[in-house]
Amino acid sequence: MFKISVCLLTYNSARLLHEVLNPLIKIADEIIIVDSGSTDESINISRGYGIEPIYHPFKAHGQQMNYAISLAQNDWVLCMDSDEILDEQTTVFILKLKSDSEPAQEQAWRFSRYWFVLGEQVRTIYPISSPDYPVRLFNRQQAHFNDRPVDDQAEGYHCSTVIPGFVRHDTFYNLHEVFNKLNVYTTRLVLNKRIKPSLARGVISAIGAFFKWYLLSGAWRKGRVGLVTGLYATFYSFLKYFKAWYWNRELKNCARKENASSARQQRQD
Repeated sequence: MFKISVCLLTYNSARLLHEVLNPLIKIADEIIIVDSGSTDESINISRGYGIEPIYHPFKAHGQQMNYAISLAQNDWVLCMDSDEILDEQTTVFILKLKSDSEPAQEQAWRFSRYWFVLGEQVRTIYPISSPDYPVRLFNRQQAHFNDRPVDDQAEGYHCSTVIPGFVRHDTFYNLHEVFNKLNVYTTRLVLNKRIKPSLARGVISAIGAFFKWYLLSGAWRKGRVGLVTGLYATFYSFLKYFKAWYWNRELKNCARKENASSARQQRQD
């Protein structure tokens, strides 16, 4: 038998927090909530379960999760986001797993995670197909999250097993959230990864994304939700190149202004 610390990240998560915490209470020997500055009822809801959230400013998801992991009292950690809800089958599997002998440190487990957009289950949300199988239960002495600016993941384990069940990933719950994440994710990607600043590449990539993620994927069958996921893929593909192009022009303009200012200063001297 071994113990598990649940590491949960929150930010204005009141919408689903009860549904997220209820199954976690059943399996956790410790729950650590790291909050990045919620202004809704997230803090009060957490306290209602006897959990005092720990504030930590958000820089990147992987860094935030690694910080939560560092606070755990147990080496085995279950890493959760506040829009992921465990079903009964997943919960029962983890309880049974805990009751057996402690596994090898190199072992890890994956969620069976199903994505929901605007309240409906979808087959794809760029750049992921649903379900996906992220590693979320592992030994912190062996594994950790990487620092990728978008779509970070756990690494360092040697082998992994998929947990049976249905983990509901209830993200993109309204149009504002869709466009907010579209803006945040593309900005974070451009700031942290080298993207070729090319409008032409952006247009070509957007057209390709529309055909792949809306037409070929069958998202068009989902009506308005499919259209949203198709447009999300299209705009994401375009914006990452557009923002790189725009900021590259801004940097060049700033450099020209600085050079002109330096030249004027030299003439005055």
